[in-house]
Amino acid sequence: MKDKRGLYYYPFPENHKVRMYVKKPKDEICFRLWNNDDDKLWEEHGWIPYSAVKQAAAIYDGSRFNPNAAYDIEIAGALIAENQTVRK
Repeated sequence: MKDKRGLYYYPFPENHKVRMYVKKPKDEICFRLWNNDDDKLWEEHGWIPYSAVKQAAAIYDGSRFNPNAAYDIEIAGALIAENQTVRK
């Protein structure tokens, strides 16, 4: 999906108030979380490269936010590829 902020998917499909935006400015896909209930989230947290997500996932202990669940590289890659095809 796409809106004025860019390409996005729902990292938690049951909650459409949270969106994960994706882009690939150079060689690496980057992610940015937006939450309709948290106005400051978008401004306070910038784009996160997938390499940083992998580092966070490596230390995830199962007790809190699971980076592997929210930052889906397969969905992100498909969205970016689909958008590039549409633009051509």
